[in-house]
Amino acid sequence: MELLHQLLFDYTLRTVALGSGVLGVVSGALGVFALLRKQSLLGDAVSHAALPGIALAFLLTSSKASLVLIVGAAAAGWVAALIVMAIVNTTRIKTDGAMGMVLSVFFGFGLVLLTFIQKRPNASQAGLETFLFGQAATLLVENVVTMVVLGALALAVLVLLWKEFKLLSFDRAYAASLGFPVRFLEIVLTTLIVVAIVIGLQTVGVVLMSAMIVAPAAAARQWTDRLGVMVLLSGLFGAIAGVGGAMLSSSAANLPTGPTIVLVVTVIVVISMTLAPNRGLFWRWARQRSNRRNLEVERVLLSLYELALQHGSIDHGHSPRVLSLMDRRAGVVRSLGVLEDRGHVRRVDGDQWALTAPGRDMAEQMVEHRGGGS
Repeated sequence: MELLHQLLFDYTLRTVALGSGVLGVVSGALGVFALLRKQSLLGDAVSHAALPGIALAFLLTSSKASLVLIVGAAAAGWVAALIVMAIVNTTRIKTDGAMGMVLSVFFGFGLVLLTFIQKRPNASQAGLETFLFGQAATLLVENVVTMVVLGALALAVLVLLWKEFKLLSFDRAYAASLGFPVRFLEIVLTTLIVVAIVIGLQTVGVVLMSAMIVAPAAAARQWTDRLGVMVLLSGLFGAIAGVGGAMLSSSAANLPTGPTIVLVVTVIVVISMTLAPNRGLFWRWARQRSNRRNLEVERVLLSLYELALQHGSIDHGHSPRVLSLMDRRAGVVRSLGVLEDRGHVRRVDGDQWALTAPGRDMAEQMVEHRGGGS
């Protein structure tokens, strides 16, 4: 309750939480397309490539205004993304290799520029290095307004070109055969991802921004196979991570907001990978366990049926030990209990078990089905 009260009435926390939430929504929604197009490393490449843009924007304008630095970051990130596309389209180097090269070159150049700036006599440039890891606590209302405007424009373009982006993400060749301007659409989509990245640099920084592109989308992918639902879930998960990380960081001293946001979204990914109904590890394990038990039950039923055929009667009883020797697996007693509940076996002569008429019919159906399948 205290955190909620601070969120509503504390100016700094409210500003940081709002900016982080906007970042989460925009990066989460647009990150889906990077993930589906197998360009998850694009977020890493663009965010690192934005660093020299920030430094150059400051050197050219001597201004640390948020909009000026964002424009510089966007320009550098956009150029880096275009270079990656050009390398992939004109050489035999694959996307991951091209991104790795561009990332390292641009980031190294950015560090050189930062070092140069820090050695200048003018002290006003101090603080640009916060873009490496982010410093959400320095967000002002005007910064958040800039993030909201840019994010809203990016999402508006996403909605406007939804059908085209959807087709591009799932079947690029088919989109080209229908006459869509595939190369232009790729540039537009990449530009939107660049926008999503640069608006978050002040919050989570160059190093961690790629997580905000990939993680919410990866978490959302576990819950659905529908693109629209995936985009909405990814934006929701990003917003939860942004606001939750801001609130958690405010509850403890010296707890940085950017890394906390990334940790929160990591928790969301782990929960999604574990508990999502269709792809979650827990439910996969539960289904596999259920399937194994069903197979064990079927094997025991077929073993009894085989013994009944040998003795010429379904009334002849057999002990669990005999069935265990035939099946060479554990769980025979449990399987017999399941078959008894289903009315397929019955006890005879104490601990002896025999088929019932429904059990025989079921076994015959299984044998016939397997024979037909083979």
